[in-house]
Amino acid sequence: MLAKDDMLPMLLDACPSFAPTWQEFLAEWRGEDDLPLYVALGDLARHLIGLVERGETDELPKVFQVVERWHLEGDEYVREAATVGLLEGLQNLNLHEHGTAPAQFRAMLRPESLRRWDELAASWEEFFRWQESQQCRQAGPDVARDRLHD
Repeated sequence: MLAKDDMLPMLLDACPSFAPTWQEFLAEWRGEDDLPLYVALGDLARHLIGLVERGETDELPKVFQVVERWHLEGDEYVREAATVGLLEGLQNLNLHEHGTAPAQFRAMLRPESLRRWDELAASWEEFFRWQESQQCRQAGPDVARDRLHD
C-alpha cells in the first residue's frame, strides 16, 4: 500500500518538470516534521495547468497514471490527498486563468480517478445549490419567487 512518503517520489519520476517547484516547497517547509502535502498538491495542480497552457503535455499521461495508482493503491491519506489535494485543484476555475478548463484534465483521467473527479464535482454542485437556496431564503419570498421564474 502506498503511503504519504511514496507520493512525491512517484510523481517526480513521471513529471520531472515539477522538481524545481517541489524543491522550493521543501525549502519553504524545511524543519517541519510533517510536510503539508496538500499545499504541494495545490502547487502541482497549478503546474499541470501551466503545462497545458503552454502545450507541454508529454508528461501528463504518466502523471495521471501515478494519480490512478494513488487512488487504487494508496492508503486513506493518499487517496484523499489525490482527490482533495490534486483533483479539486484541477477543478478550481480560479486556477484556469489563461484559457484552460477542468474538462481538459477530466479527459485524461483513468477510471478510478475519473469516478472520484465526478463525485467531487457532484458534491460541489450540491453545495452550490444549497448555498443558492440559503441566499434565496435570506433574501425573502419575493426574491426567491423571482429567481424561480428567471
